Amino acid sequence: MDDVSVFDIAVIGGGPAGLTAGLYAGRGGLRAAVVEKLMPGGLVANTERIDNYPGFPEGVAGYDLAQRMQAQAAKFGAQFVSDEAQRIAVEPRSFLVTLASKAQLRAKAVIVAAGAYPKTLGVPGERELLGKGVSYCAVCDGAFFKGQPVAVVGGGDSAVQEAVYLAGLCNTVTVVHRRSSLRAAESLQKLAFRNEKISFAWNKTVVAIEGDKQVTGLRVMDKETMKEEVLPVSGVFIYVGYHPNSAAVKDLVRLDENGYVITDENLMSSVPGIFAAGDVRRKLVRQIAGAVGDAATAAVAAQQYIENL
Repeated sequence: MDDVSVFDIAVIGGGPAGLTAGLYAGRGGLRAAVVEKLMPGGLVANTERIDNYPGFPEGVAGYDLAQRMQAQAAKFGAQFVSDEAQRIAVEPRSFLVTLASKAQLRAKAVIVAAGAYPKTLGVPGERELLGKGVSYCAVCDGAFFKGQPVAVVGGGDSAVQEAVYLAGLCNTVTVVHRRSSLRAAESLQKLAFRNEKISFAWNKTVVAIEGDKQVTGLRVMDKETMKEEVLPVSGVFIYVGYHPNSAAVKDLVRLDENGYVITDENLMSSVPGIFAAGDVRRKLVRQIAGAVGDAATAAVAAQQYIENL
């Protein structure tokens, strides 16, 4: 790429929302750049199995779905830029996107589809033992713990889904949750409850992750008795929510108190010409199908915006 490349639309993020936006923009005859620093697909690419995306009654591997989405976007002309968007500046009738490599893109409209990244627990041992038993991706790292005891922290869809996945590899899986019931979908709960390898540590908060060169235990505290105990595990997989990847626009568009981009019904942000789609925007449901729908709306709205410039 040249130092400054010109596009009709710059799509920030290459997950399901970004890939769909690239597809719709390209199919609409626009020159679109999809900027993604990692592999296309985002967090979806690390999901072992997706059962709730329409058109796949037997389910589909996240990596396979991501590859199909990328191929379809590329077919219609979307160009992929392996880089990270760091700043977006408003220019007359356009936007200047500065990348981590110092290269720049100029576009008439921007679709922010950068998704979200996992929250951390912020406890002793978490950072020190990252990659040494601490992980935020069961599909990526689960095979390293084959036949060993592990813990999954969290009670939502991701935590329970990955606990079920890990049960197929590990000796035992302990789900540590701060509440007395799960927040995951009923279908996922049923899978977990009937799996003999999965047990639950209810009403427990994580105090520390223990180990020297490798994780050896997870110290938890009972919220009712305040007593602490150490669960002997070799791996700790953390699924306690996400932060939006909105840093590139944090000083530009209106965000909510958690950093999510606020949009109107056409997915436009508070700055005309900047749209948001998927998990980076404020919304009720964060699912692949919703991200795809967001992106379709944002891309069509962006095209209309460009036509009216």
